[in-house]
Amino acid sequence: MDYETLANCFVGVFKNYKTNKVKVFAICHLRNDFERFIKFLETNVKNKEIHISYNGLAFDGQISEHIYRNRAELAKLSPREMAIWIYTKAQRTIELSRNREFHDYYENSMSFKHIDLFKLNHWDNAAKRSSLKWLQFMMDWKNLQDMPIEHSFLVTKQEELNQIINYCINDVMSTAKIFELSKKQIQLRLDLTKEYKVNLHSASETKISKELFLSILSEKTKISKYILKNSRTKRNIIIVKDIILPYISFKTKPFNELLNKFAGLSIDPKNIKGVFKATLSVSGVKTHFGLGGVHGAGKPGIYNKNEEMIIMSSDVVSFYPNLAIKNGWGPAHFPKKEFLELYEGLFEGRKKIPKSDPRNYVYKILLNATYGLSNSEYSFFYDPQFTMQITINGQLSLMMLYEMILTEIPGSIPLLQNTDGLETIIPKEYEDKYLNLCKKWEEITSLSLEHDKYQKLIIADVNSYIAVKEYTKIEKNVYETIKNESPHFIFKEENDEYYYAKAKCKGRFEWESISQYNVSTLHKNKSHLVVAKALYYYFLHNINPEKYISSNTNIFDYCIGKRIKGATHFVKTCHFDGNVTEEKQQKTIRYYISNKGCKLVKHHNSDGRSWQLEAGKWMQTVFNKYEDKEWAMYDVNEKYYIDLVYKEIEKITRENALKQLTLF
Repeated sequence: MDYETLANCFVGVFKNYKTNKVKVFAICHLRNDFERFIKFLETNVKNKEIHISYNGLAFDGQISEHIYRNRAELAKLSPREMAIWIYTKAQRTIELSRNREFHDYYENSMSFKHIDLFKLNHWDNAAKRSSLKWLQFMMDWKNLQDMPIEHSFLVTKQEELNQIINYCINDVMSTAKIFELSKKQIQLRLDLTKEYKVNLHSASETKISKELFLSILSEKTKISKYILKNSRTKRNIIIVKDIILPYISFKTKPFNELLNKFAGLSIDPKNIKGVFKATLSVSGVKTHFGLGGVHGAGKPGIYNKNEEMIIMSSDVVSFYPNLAIKNGWGPAHFPKKEFLELYEGLFEGRKKIPKSDPRNYVYKILLNATYGLSNSEYSFFYDPQFTMQITINGQLSLMMLYEMILTEIPGSIPLLQNTDGLETIIPKEYEDKYLNLCKKWEEITSLSLEHDKYQKLIIADVNSYIAVKEYTKIEKNVYETIKNESPHFIFKEENDEYYYAKAKCKGRFEWESISQYNVSTLHKNKSHLVVAKALYYYFLHNINPEKYISSNTNIFDYCIGKRIKGATHFVKTCHFDGNVTEEKQQKTIRYYISNKGCKLVKHHNSDGRSWQLEAGKWMQTVFNKYEDKEWAMYDVNEKYYIDLVYKEIEKITRENALKQLTLF
């Protein structure tokens, strides 16, 4: 469902997710569906039907509730007066959201049940914030459209009303698509709501963690939810040397200097952003540290396993939860014994549940969110010292393993270091020693490691790489079954034996989950996805970029998305037969690079500054509305995309990109 509220016109559209039947309601001087709309809402309430929306709890649901509760008074007004009344309420609701104030109606007090896809997928979080228009871009929606008429505009013609209705229907249809993509997440929340008697219909993972942990901990400790919910441990200062684990120690100067930097810290919990940064340089690799975590990468390049060298990957199992469990840590205001029993019970319970079971996912949420919530003053988990115990000791513990490998295995080459693991090239003859060092580290820390071997690692930077696991032998019938299942499986036949390997793409190389419209990646940016695909097929399948790009005729893979807010706007500038035309564009636009076309420019409203979205000679074709054409008619400038592929290849190989196929 979705509403559009204008100064003198209201439009509501509902689509039944089972029957696909669409109902349209309008209230204005051109059309008055008020009585029909109220009967529809009354039926929703009577049948306990759920309103599924995008940001509905903060907007559409507020409007529904206000109309429903005041329906008797509204019935006395003219259609024009009704529309103005609804518009006034809508503007107040928007203002409350803008000022981050509480809305008039809480979810649990509403007459209607709601599933808010915006909140459920945590797209209201600053790191993932996404508008419905951006999600339309990410889903390759055929009609990426902003509201065609300003909300303050006075609707006077039937044509204008039709425009608004069609726009609203388009938004409802794209919301329905997100609903389809989110079905597993929705069903899980419905099941949890039923089991724990807590409304989790629109709950993000963070909210699920808070609500379920609160419920379970309250039951275990016999402390009321109210008391637990209002508990916090506030600290004025954290002396880091007092929280570093006693087993943390190093043998070499660079690592000891790092330890001393951490140990010398006194942290003000109210001011931690950017207060600590350190860099460790070992074997030509820079590893960066902060209060939140560690990351580092060797030189960009293609690293292959061979007869002498192997690529080892080691990750700490459930690193942060296990640090807390093994060292007896928890937020200081929680009863220690009960908290640790509960926390460890969740960890042990998860190990017994298959990953395909939704409960495994729930346990994972409960285990992982505790750490993050402990650093939020708005959470009853709040204890910033607990956060720092985990993040600082986590980094230092992992660096102990890093030092052990580098100092005790001759010829080892560090490749990647991140929050919970390491990737390293080592001489094959030292594999047993590597595993023994890992076992020694496990005994010191009481933590566990999981190991993988890679046949190839293609690194652009710490956040962007392709990792290819070693081949696994499979039976011929399995080989035939899964060969076309996913392009992220790599296959080979050798002497009538069959093998496959899994490839993992990260950062700029990620594309498969984006192509499949996985809800976990819809907040990202799929712009010119063809580049990521071309790089994958080049590095893993030896397919020349020109050949791959000429074979990919999915126009959406070439599209670029841009969004704008504040005192700026987009303009399309076209030159034709000596004439120049300028056309203002919507706030979220989709375009591709074409041989002919126009230039897209971003203008600042107040000072007149402007920037080309694509500098230089490149022309653009706006593609907000899909047009089905023969491929040649799109007029895609393939050279632009090929150049982007080769620029990335050159960054990785540091050689002439045209000679790269000789590496294989």
